Amino acid sequence: MPVGYLITVAVVAIGTWCALRPVPWEHPLGRPSYIFGLAANELPFAAFFWMLLVPTALAFSEGDIDSPAAWAIVGLAVVTLPGLAVIAHRAWGERDRIERAMTEGLGDGWRASIDADLGEGLRRRRPWTRIVFVPIFRRRWDVRRVANLSYGDAGRRNLLDVYHHRSRPKGAPVLIHMHGGHYSGGRKNSQSLPLHYRLASRGWVTISANYRLKPQVRHPEHMIDLKKVIAWAREHAQEYGADPSTLFLAGSSAGGHMSSIAALTPNDPAFQPGFEEADTSVSGVVVLNGFLGAYWHQGPESSPLGHARPDAPPMLIVHGDLDPLVPAADIREVADGLRGASDNPVVYAELRGGHHAFDLYHSLRFEAVVDAVEAFTAWVRSGERSSRA
Repeated sequence: MPVGYLITVAVVAIGTWCALRPVPWEHPLGRPSYIFGLAANELPFAAFFWMLLVPTALAFSEGDIDSPAAWAIVGLAVVTLPGLAVIAHRAWGERDRIERAMTEGLGDGWRASIDADLGEGLRRRRPWTRIVFVPIFRRRWDVRRVANLSYGDAGRRNLLDVYHHRSRPKGAPVLIHMHGGHYSGGRKNSQSLPLHYRLASRGWVTISANYRLKPQVRHPEHMIDLKKVIAWAREHAQEYGADPSTLFLAGSSAGGHMSSIAALTPNDPAFQPGFEEADTSVSGVVVLNGFLGAYWHQGPESSPLGHARPDAPPMLIVHGDLDPLVPAADIREVADGLRGASDNPVVYAELRGGHHAFDLYHSLRFEAVVDAVEAFTAWVRSGERSSRA
């Protein structure tokens, strides 16, 4: 029996099953189901090419398919294909689903209201070479990452990375992204890297930051770190070509929780101890597979809804309908609550078949989300220009 071929096909088959039928996180099999299912769910084309097509071709070319057991492995590869096809079909439709959500949240004709210079190049061809062959390779030659800059006194937990175009265009907007990890793990330079590199290649300055974790600290200390990052950006981002008067927040999972609260508490001295005078207002916020409930054993003031307000900045919330960690129904409820309180749009886009942490790869799904983030921020920036005119 070709053991290597068996292992490869079995991994894809298990991952495909877990992607189609994810087990709830609290179940004993929830964690392994999530780990196996995530890659298959986001990378069905790469899984087909690298883990089914190529290994099967090699097994035949090397004469390994010479027994009933070997043919059984081929059979397993064949029956896995329809599952991967279903996963790919779901991801294929994300662009249209997100577009409908944007129209619902921003209104008919929202694209026509984007300034011409900001709207240039927003509609993109899918980068099939990356999606199929190198979905985990996220760097770009035209973007420079400046790593491990200090923004506070908590050592490596208060370090940030800056991404900028090598030409350093002037007047660039800023996006700050905070990683997830249940507030107890995670690090910068790990999540939403396709978003960082895309925006930086388009002239943005983006920032990815570490922050202090539990159990050493609790809410609101995590968010205070984010406020420090905003203050740092307002003071230093010009050094990399930015105009930090236009500044967006983004976050994944727990990072979405702190980013949304930070966006809803601009210049609140309670969350800015020692730097009360810093401007921590933002232009908008993007939440990716976010946790938006109350912090552990704390009240509603530790949730975004506890800070909902009429003058909240525009929000884009993107969540998967099969997220095993944060049920989509909970996020829909929060989005409705924020929308009811805010005078500005709250766009909620639900991804069909999307799991948690869909922002890790150059997948068909996340490329559609990155397109939406570009369009959403262009719409917000166009509105800012109009209000200043």
